[in-house]
Amino acid sequence: MTENVHFSYPRITVLPVQPGDPPFRVMEIDGEVVAMVTAMTDVVEVAAAAGIRVHDLDDPDVIRWVGGGKLTWQKR
Repeated sequence: MTENVHFSYPRITVLPVQPGDPPFRVMEIDGEVVAMVTAMTDVVEVAAAAGIRVHDLDDPDVIRWVGGGKLTWQKR
């Protein structure tokens, strides 16, 4: 018997904080780098410009935070 297994990945990924002035995080949509963001509002704005509405920044089906969550914007 063959099982049809479907894995769902969020379209948005925000990577760890990078050093800079100001520090930033790289944002990907569908695996493509789309922006360097410095705040949660940037994430929402970039997503909206790409036609993606983000209603909940904590929803793992919508967004994946790597190296810290939505409140992590400084290098630790």
